[in-house]
Amino acid sequence: MLQQIVIPSLSEIDAAAEEFLRRTADRRIIAFHAPMGAGKTTFTTALCRCLGVRSDAVSSPTFAIVNEYRTAAGEPVYHFDFYRIEKLEEALDIGLYDYLDSGALCLLEWPENIEALLPEETLVVSISVAPDGTRTLSWED
Repeated sequence: MLQQIVIPSLSEIDAAAEEFLRRTADRRIIAFHAPMGAGKTTFTTALCRCLGVRSDAVSSPTFAIVNEYRTAAGEPVYHFDFYRIEKLEEALDIGLYDYLDSGALCLLEWPENIEALLPEETLVVSISVAPDGTRTLSWED
């Protein structure tokens, strides 16, 4: 069934993140597909904020590929950015499967660059942006 959350403005992103976490609570690997500038990192930051991660700790792992954060409960959250990945081996070299198999929440940006490595249970989320700036999150559940 198609699921959607509409984010009319950035001032409502935390409410959207809370709703998203509530509706996807059983999912541990979440892949965000969206064009450059659509708000993947902004939404990931909102998700982390809702989980109690210090907001100043969250940043795009464009060069590091993966950042690790801790929720208020001390649970790890792994935030990936595969934008610069050119070969699947680069993702394997960072220990990708160790992260994905950890049971921790894994949030992936630019997952299309490692599509062949993603497990079947990965939740694929699309973020689209309307001309008025409204963002829509869509996924099949």
